[in-house]
Amino acid sequence: MSRDVLSEFVDYMRVEKGLAPNTVAAYRRDMRKLVEYAETIGRELTQLTRDDLDGWMMSLADKGLSSRSTGRSLHASRTFFRFMTVSRMLEEDPTELMITPKEFRPLPRYLNREEVDVLLNAPKTDSSRGARDRAMIEILYASGLRVSELIRLLLTQADLNLGIVSCTGKGGKERLVPVGEPARLRLDEYMTHWRPLILRKKRSKYIFVTGSGKPMTRQGFWKILKAYGSTAGIEKPLSPHMLRHSFATHLLENGADLRSVQAMLGHSNISTTQIYTHISRIRLQRIYEKHHPRA
Repeated sequence: MSRDVLSEFVDYMRVEKGLAPNTVAAYRRDMRKLVEYAETIGRELTQLTRDDLDGWMMSLADKGLSSRSTGRSLHASRTFFRFMTVSRMLEEDPTELMITPKEFRPLPRYLNREEVDVLLNAPKTDSSRGARDRAMIEILYASGLRVSELIRLLLTQADLNLGIVSCTGKGGKERLVPVGEPARLRLDEYMTHWRPLILRKKRSKYIFVTGSGKPMTRQGFWKILKAYGSTAGIEKPLSPHMLRHSFATHLLENGADLRSVQAMLGHSNISTTQIYTHISRIRLQRIYEKHHPRA
């Protein structure tokens, strides 16, 4: 019975609604999941209640499906039951008051302090490229810049005396970001001694350059960073953005206020920055569970 009704629904979506074959196939896959669930609880599709459908949603989540996938399945079932009520095969739509699962943003991955230390020590700073790479990683972690902001840094945007870099972020917004003493010293050493050796009398307005005299590219730095991550034995899938996440997380863990971190990251909305407070709370929970005698 359920599979007959499902076939009728699929024909309706294909013929009456004129949906694309891929869309119809997606509806069919999602509804087959519901048919299988209905069979496990001994019901037909037309007999399912709101509680049954809530149970179906929970079963999908228990199988590890993302909120996006469960939301899509719920949408398919809503479309089906709407079809059933309009066709007068059902009097009430059991999905009418159901809430779509919220699509949570995954928590950003970040490096712990020990991993940052081994990564920073991976470049060999007795060569021009090693010194450049160390300076780039130091600045990225010390400032929380986006990689696109890092590679576009101009000579005029670094004040080594004050330990401040200015950058142009999203929407053309400029901001000032302080960098710590280790990063300032590494940048000073690179710009004074090693950068001229890389350029070999070429000229460039950019701070971080390649042997061709052109600025470092996003892809180029990504490859460099991944290579150093492998050398350092870091098993996490390393990316430039992970250093930005690490910068924000470590600041908040050490007591920085959210508004200051927002300003340094260049977020226009503080809700974007608030995701890092979730990381800190998770870390505090783990510390509590590990060390409190009655956790």
